[in-house]
Amino acid sequence: MSRPARRWAVVVAAGRGERFGGSTPKQYTLLLGRPALSWSLAALLASPAVDGVVVALAPRDRRWKRLAESRSPRISTCVGGDRREASVSNALLSLAARAHDDDWVIVHDAARPCLRREDLDKLIAATRRDPVGGLLAIPVPDTLKVNDGRGRSARTADRSVLWRALTPQIFRYGLLRRALALCVERERVVTDEASAVEALGLRPRLVQGRGDNIKLTTPADRVLAEAILRAGRRT
Repeated sequence: MSRPARRWAVVVAAGRGERFGGSTPKQYTLLLGRPALSWSLAALLASPAVDGVVVALAPRDRRWKRLAESRSPRISTCVGGDRREASVSNALLSLAARAHDDDWVIVHDAARPCLRREDLDKLIAATRRDPVGGLLAIPVPDTLKVNDGRGRSARTADRSVLWRALTPQIFRYGLLRRALALCVERERVVTDEASAVEALGLRPRLVQGRGDNIKLTTPADRVLAEAILRAGRRT
């Protein structure tokens, strides 16, 4: 008798965050006195649907051991790579002895500290029987222009079909390993896991998430993230 599919989470925390500025990588910047990475792990650890978490860290990361989460028996770590696909691939490789091809892998950015537990639950429920998997995303509300390469608007994009990708994103273990391996083989840069799966000719499910699931990219995002986290504590 085959065992039920498990759900493993992978948190990408190997980036240096050059655009964020400062000497502290953005995943360790303090938000309301707590590192962003701790916030990003919170919703995953709060979910009983997540069987284990792998955090992909930068080589010679000395900050991780200072986090309370580093002592969680549900969390293991691996060394990440120079690019996103390498970090996720390394995390999947570290799960090889425990994960089956039909297990689910939930990939989340360490720099997205405002994930709500209800959004994670929504993503899991929406993809439970999906043949491909999916991702949290939000419809683009703004009018978008296409640059002609010379700083002028060539045309207006049809925003009715455009969504902004968020994380987490969830796919079967075997499928995601195959998709990432293909992108590495073709030297294709992966900006998110859905783009790797799309390269196989598959169409991930779009699951509408919250617009306040923001990514820390510039120092100004820290102020916004703290406001979102503070508001979340009151709800």
